[in-house]
Amino acid sequence: MFSESLIQELAAELHESERTRVQVEHFSKRYPDITLEDGYRISRAWVAMQKAEGRQVIGHKIGLTSRAMQQASQITEPDYGTLLDDMLYTCADGKELEIPRSRFIAPRVEVELAFVLKEPLRGPEIGLEQVLAATDYVTPAIEIIDSRIEQFDRETKEMRKVFDTISDNAANAGIVIGGRRIEPASVDLPWCGAVLRQNGVVEETGLGAGVQGHPAIGVAWLANKLAPWGETLQPGQIVLAGSFTRPVAAKVGDAFEADYGPLGVLKFRFV
Repeated sequence: MFSESLIQELAAELHESERTRVQVEHFSKRYPDITLEDGYRISRAWVAMQKAEGRQVIGHKIGLTSRAMQQASQITEPDYGTLLDDMLYTCADGKELEIPRSRFIAPRVEVELAFVLKEPLRGPEIGLEQVLAATDYVTPAIEIIDSRIEQFDRETKEMRKVFDTISDNAANAGIVIGGRRIEPASVDLPWCGAVLRQNGVVEETGLGAGVQGHPAIGVAWLANKLAPWGETLQPGQIVLAGSFTRPVAAKVGDAFEADYGPLGVLKFRFV
């Protein structure tokens, strides 16, 4: 297990990387004995630094929810990170939102569903039905992921490991929400789907079932996973349940449209 001083040092590297938009080398390369717990401790230390500067926690994200991504990352469960208030963009249904590309290093876009809670979810024995009962509404969401830690090592070109991604707040950087707000009992969530277009071209399609069979399963997993840290999912918080499409890279000028059918359309452009 890393010392507290090393945890703070690596968290400070991430904080500086976000400020300067200069990526840092893999933690897993420099410290091969890093563990998943070390990664979460680094992520929490970085979030604490941001909170000390005035940012507020508005929720959480779940990542690596597909079996293929878990196999590629050599893990058997998802990962998670923290959503902060300055990450949030709200998109009016059908109207195009402008997002500053300069805020990010290497942004990529993922299609998801967001759960907004009305009751707390406190593990360790939370299940799918409890998540649905505690949810105020579900709404379309886009996660913007980013890489403060290099995705590919500058020398070896080796892909970063899950320890690096977890340390990097599970690669979270932004969230776009909008469209309809629906009661979870009023729709078959595994069959909620979306079409993602980039500059008019269909890049991805997917269904909520791609997230472990049901998007609420990940929310239950997260509530249980936070319990040993003494943390609880709180009313009013947003929980991104996990992507059901592959990430799509974004550059200046790229226009995206995520069409969720009866749940609405999210339109945004990187400027």
